Amino acid sequence: MRPEDMILVSVDDHVVEPPDMFEQNVPAQWKARAPKVVKLPGGADAWTFEGQRIPNIGLNAVAGRPPEEYGVEPTSFEQLRPGCYDVDARIGDMNANGVLASMCFPSFPSFCGALFLRCEDKALSHVMLQAYNDWHIDQWCGSHPGRFIPLSLPAIWDPQLMADEVRRVAKKGCHAVSFCENPEKLGLPSLHSEHWDPFWKACSDEGTLCCIHIGSAAGMVFTSMDSPVNVMITVSPISVFSCAADLLWGRPTREFPDLRFALSEGGIGWIPYFLERVDYVYKQHKAWTRQDYGNQLPSEVFRERFITCFIDDPVGVHHRDRIGVDTITWECDYPHSDSTWPRAPEILFENHFTDVPDAEINLITHENALRAFQHDPFAHIPKAECTVGVLRAQAKDVDLSLKSHSGVPPAEHDGPVTAGDITKQLAQSFVAPPVSTS
Repeated sequence: MRPEDMILVSVDDHVVEPPDMFEQNVPAQWKARAPKVVKLPGGADAWTFEGQRIPNIGLNAVAGRPPEEYGVEPTSFEQLRPGCYDVDARIGDMNANGVLASMCFPSFPSFCGALFLRCEDKALSHVMLQAYNDWHIDQWCGSHPGRFIPLSLPAIWDPQLMADEVRRVAKKGCHAVSFCENPEKLGLPSLHSEHWDPFWKACSDEGTLCCIHIGSAAGMVFTSMDSPVNVMITVSPISVFSCAADLLWGRPTREFPDLRFALSEGGIGWIPYFLERVDYVYKQHKAWTRQDYGNQLPSEVFRERFITCFIDDPVGVHHRDRIGVDTITWECDYPHSDSTWPRAPEILFENHFTDVPDAEINLITHENALRAFQHDPFAHIPKAECTVGVLRAQAKDVDLSLKSHSGVPPAEHDGPVTAGDITKQLAQSFVAPPVSTS
């Protein structure tokens, strides 16, 4: 196989929501209270909702900017590449990168809809959450059939409403929901509580994948305020390790045998050790911990119940047999700073696939994702027109040159940027930083 022959489906990208997103889907009596974009004195744009103010964090939308301008300063829509927030421009950027289909996680509501959790008026929260999901499914995904995998947000404050919403959007063709890696950090019951059972059951009944994105509970996690920011960037993907253990050993997988999880943006290189460790722990300690998987090992349960993904992970792909090649999917992470856009096909093929059989390349690049998320782009686009080469031929007019927007470096000193630099820049910008230390 050649790079241009691959079919690429990314299971983790991101959308910067456009300012007019609530115009079509909010009932008239609620429109005055819908989230709105305001222009701040410094020129940045921010969403406001019931006294909460949420910026476009620069590092979340750096596609097309020079790397030296990366940072967390709030940005205006004018500073962003249009593909971050305009769906037609996004298709152009996907074509330029040879990507057939994309699943887009939210930005301003947070990965699990925590913005609506923090709103005191839960009737308002419910209306806006459903309006968000309808916009995402009907306008963002529906405008280009086959090109997007729909992803819903949960009414995380009420498990029965969560269940109802899973069932409602499943009827619209959405079989993925973005949940939280550690609800306790949001002031909610833990993953092990029966509190979530209505939600787990709805996901099981509908075949809806529960997606756990890194940073969906505590945001950025720094070991200390004087640690280089590289520490946070390095350890963030592996932070899903603890959540994977929670879910594998806990009630959800035991009580709901049809429940499936997707570990989003967590990488895969750590998984061989994780699987070795859980099997050792099971054999060594099950007599007194009272865990019982019957005739299975924990590693076998993991391979049946979890979908994983990677951006650039040669070690993980090398050990794909130990992970389970049927569980591995790929992500581009557009427009975040870790993204391989617009050279994803070259990076993916050269770093990972030079000695991988074609059948396994197909599993990793698109077949596993389409199966797991119940998505069929070929019902809308002939398969022969879905390859990297054909899609790129449609994007000859897409400008891929870097555009400077005078990004503000987060450090005011020589030497590495630190966690303190990041939090200071956020604090000066008008918003309390979504960070924690560990």
